[in-house]
Amino acid sequence: VQLQASGGGLVQTGGSLRLSCAASGRTYAMGWFRQAPGKEREFVATISRSGSTTYYGDSVKGRVTISRDNAKNAGYLQMNSLKPEDTAVYYCAATVMGVIGTSEYQYKYWGQGTQVTVSS
Repeated sequence: VQLQASGGGLVQTGGSLRLSCAASGRTYAMGWFRQAPGKEREFVATISRSGSTTYYGDSVKGRVTISRDNAKNAGYLQMNSLKPEDTAVYYCAATVMGVIGTSEYQYKYWGQGTQVTVSS
């Protein structure tokens, strides 16, 4: 399965962005991680195939919403009230059947990343 992330860009503090992840095939959980310069990759959010299970990272909880459209093999991350500390490369990732979690090691497929920059 190949993943293609898009939707990043430059936004001011308090602004919003919607990231998209297009998958070439069927996935189970679809998740988002981010990595800022000099920092480790950080879990952002994930959603099960049915959408009934979602997890959010503490640093973004209440400000982001993850969703998906299985008919389109796509996932989305709506980010609101963005802060400069949200600046990072955002990666979409997907797991194989039955796996969902917050560790990057649980995700088998990865997209190339999309840059999000929040100016102060």
